[in-house]
Amino acid sequence: MKIGTPKEVEAGENRVAMTPDSALALQKLGYECLIESGAGAKAEFSDEKYRDAGVTIVNSADELWAQSDIIAKVRIPTLDELDYLSADKTLITFFNPGGNEEGLNKAKEKGANVIAMEMVPRISRAQKMDALSSMANIAGYRGVIEASNNFGRFFTGQITAAGKVPPAKVLVVGAGVAGLAAIGTSTSLGAITYAFDVRPEVAEQVESMGAEFVYLDFEEEQQDGAATGGYASVSSPEFREAQLAKFRELAPEVDIVITTALIPNREAPELWTEDMVKAMKPGSVIVDLAAEKGGNCKLTVKDEKIVTDNGVTIVGYTDFPSRMATQASTLYATNIRHMMTDLTPEKDGQINHNMDDDVIRGATVTHQGEITFPPPPPKVAAIAAQKKEKPKELTPEEKRANEVAAFKAQTKQQVTLLVVGAAILLAIGLVAPASFMQHFIVFVLSVFIGFQVIWNVSHSLHTPLMAVTNAISSIIILGALTQIGSGGGFLVVLLAAISVFFAGINIFGGFLVTRRMLAMFQKS
Repeated sequence: MKIGTPKEVEAGENRVAMTPDSALALQKLGYECLIESGAGAKAEFSDEKYRDAGVTIVNSADELWAQSDIIAKVRIPTLDELDYLSADKTLITFFNPGGNEEGLNKAKEKGANVIAMEMVPRISRAQKMDALSSMANIAGYRGVIEASNNFGRFFTGQITAAGKVPPAKVLVVGAGVAGLAAIGTSTSLGAITYAFDVRPEVAEQVESMGAEFVYLDFEEEQQDGAATGGYASVSSPEFREAQLAKFRELAPEVDIVITTALIPNREAPELWTEDMVKAMKPGSVIVDLAAEKGGNCKLTVKDEKIVTDNGVTIVGYTDFPSRMATQASTLYATNIRHMMTDLTPEKDGQINHNMDDDVIRGATVTHQGEITFPPPPPKVAAIAAQKKEKPKELTPEEKRANEVAAFKAQTKQQVTLLVVGAAILLAIGLVAPASFMQHFIVFVLSVFIGFQVIWNVSHSLHTPLMAVTNAISSIIILGALTQIGSGGGFLVVLLAAISVFFAGINIFGGFLVTRRMLAMFQKS
């Protein structure tokens, strides 16, 4: 079978669904690859590179669609493009099935099989085909770069001879793939970064990237978005009001707002209202990554950049991945290639459209003249962070009771050890000569004192292995010092002094090395 990629017809779209590298991988699956001439030019993939990869160059879109059994593209196909379909063709692309009823009906009429890449279910096996995440990752990164370009000031704080420059304050709304990419980029640039998400279970991910998670003093079950396969769910009116109140509190403080909040198959929720924009400082920037679905900001204009009366720049571009066309095309083409691998289990260049497969069924929106959207829930649970239970805060009375119980247990343990130790010493003393007992008592006291001295050092200052070696070294030092004062002769004193010297090197050198190791992990 032949798989072809046409040139994208939407103005400003620079991506391409097949790269020379992905074409090589598709050929190993048994497919013949075709591409329309110039389709990869804007992504810096020339026709010559495709020829070198064994791809046939086709001169026009008409020829490409006519010759191809499988068509892979990026943007939602136009009705004119859908006219090329027939019952023996498979189309793999972004399709927006939830808001493209006319396109679904057209594909149904043609009898073609359509796989929508945004419908790939979020299960572990399908991560390699998750084109939404691939593009969101790029959009999150590029959104921060666009914000910095329009901000006109430093992201990172600086102290210079000419004065102090404060760091920018960035708020990222939504901690999905795009949000986390934006957080990572913002913190890397040195900004003070805050992040909010309706799913509190993502707080750990946010904080691990160096940002501060914004909590709401509000409890409701709907905050747990994990039930929707890792996506955020619709919040209650009460939660929404608490959320907006928190944003109104933050609006005068932050310099840059990156909004990424989307709910599958719905318009983007309005989270940054007009009064919040008016409360922001002149020169502030809002980048609305949800502009294509209506925008999270009330004043966002799709595909445009505007400046409000109070000097706030609002960026509503919807082509962030296309602005990094080479990288975006590489990732998207890899997603397509992995989808084709699942569709070709025998690697014989023939599609096996298995509707019993969770991934293929979930992504298929029309099949054999039937509309199959929306799909049933996948049999395998979706990927989602698990909500952690907050530890119960103890009352002062409970804390005191726990301390008393711990003290009693520790005292009981120490008394038991002393009784057992005394019994052992008594038993040994009854049978051992006096000369042996003198040295044995020195050894026991050395062990006890050395253990107490070293084991009470803060654990952040030494590793468990070093703690044991230091305890042994301290025993050696105490025993050697006792022998030095015993008057046992020159040889005994010499050996004891050597023991003190080397054991001291072990202890002090160990602490010095550990201190230097800890310094490597401290923030400058």
